[in-house]
Amino acid sequence: MLKILFIGDIVGRPGRDIVAAEVPRLRAELGLNVVIANAENAAAGAGLTGSLAKSIFAAGVDVITLGDHVWDQRGFETEIATLDRVCRPANLPASCPGRDHVVVEAKGVRLAVFTVLGRTFMGLKAECPFLGTDAMLAKLAGTADAAFVEIHAEATSEKQALGRHLDGRTVAVVGTHTHVPTADASVLPRGTAFLCDAGMTGPYDSILGRAVEPVVARFLDGMPRRFDVAEGDVRLSGVVVDYDPAAKRATRCELLTVRKV
Repeated sequence: MLKILFIGDIVGRPGRDIVAAEVPRLRAELGLNVVIANAENAAAGAGLTGSLAKSIFAAGVDVITLGDHVWDQRGFETEIATLDRVCRPANLPASCPGRDHVVVEAKGVRLAVFTVLGRTFMGLKAECPFLGTDAMLAKLAGTADAAFVEIHAEATSEKQALGRHLDGRTVAVVGTHTHVPTADASVLPRGTAFLCDAGMTGPYDSILGRAVEPVVARFLDGMPRRFDVAEGDVRLSGVVVDYDPAAKRATRCELLTVRKV
């Protein structure tokens, strides 16, 4: 059995700190073979840097995925080419820098990992996630034994539809972006693990990881404000997937929440 942990959006220093503290323990206690983490909010809540990516790898993460904040940190469009286990969304224009997937090997299984951006209520230019995923799976034929797909999207309907579209063709379809973990973890009829949103790894005494007061004030008067990363009630949120390579299907999909002590 291949045991995979996918960690939802890492937000700021609180998210990075709990990943560093808990991932080594989780790898040992759960017998994890692969750890994947979305880190598009790791740098002060918006984007990623090369040095922070390396620190997340040092904590025991194998693959880092990104989303619509991929280019928020100045200069990252140059750094990303040097990070061979970081992938930007696969359905961005082909001219964008960075890898559109990562392949890692564990227990003799070549596992491809990639992300697609949803298009409903999302601002970053992206191609159709359904056609983009089909094209990526065709591209990976012969170079990977299985694929783990993240859909970074706002609409739950779009995430669910992609899960059904890929059922039986991928290890998992896991959603990110909304920062709120959902209660629908399941294995779909043809064997693909599915979860609408893996949640946020960071401070939950917040509004989506940001300090409460300025966000509320922005809703009240519409004036621009600085949204600092919050600090309280830090949790690691993600999903554990067990995959049977012989049967080519997931056998477990379970939401995981770890609170900072």
